[in-house]
Amino acid sequence: MNVSDAIRTRRSVKIFKDTEPLDRETVESLIEAATWAPNHYFTEPWRFIVVQGEGRKQLSDVMKKWATAKADDPESPEAEKRIMKIAAKPMLAPTIIIAVLSRDLDNKKAIYTEDVCAVAAAVQNMLLEAHSKGIGAIWKSGPAYHAEPVKDYFNLRQDEEILGAVFLGESAMRDDLKVHRIPHQEKTEWITGETE
Repeated sequence: MNVSDAIRTRRSVKIFKDTEPLDRETVESLIEAATWAPNHYFTEPWRFIVVQGEGRKQLSDVMKKWATAKADDPESPEAEKRIMKIAAKPMLAPTIIIAVLSRDLDNKKAIYTEDVCAVAAAVQNMLLEAHSKGIGAIWKSGPAYHAEPVKDYFNLRQDEEILGAVFLGESAMRDDLKVHRIPHQEKTEWITGETE
């Protein structure tokens, strides 16, 4: 699969088959692809945490406790529904790769926004590599991943951030889903300096 095809045919997978987690070699190949993302001054501001097996259940428990503590009335039907939805997040796919922004704070050249963009580029590399191997994937984020108990579960430093969780496994979705994009011409402006 060439790069152009991979970019245009990759889709976020929202439903996974309940299969075995990806093997270590495959996971490491995805992470290795991520590390080739461009990053200004070679800051390499990423760290990856792989969650599989019982680790997903442990993460689910942490998220459930956080969601329960955050709810005004945890026993209300609305709150219970929300709590269960948050607790179910880690169970979406058999393998999760947590993408962490882990900056070198001693590097005076490092710029926060550039480091965030570098991690995003790393995740895109990972998604394209997964697609090229026929692995379903989706990049998810949200308040639960910024919660202190979740950061504690992953032993993150106070200055580290989770920029997303990449869920991976065998897709249970149709592969012929069409996606609409606004034509690039409508999102592009040219400044050539030429006069008409």
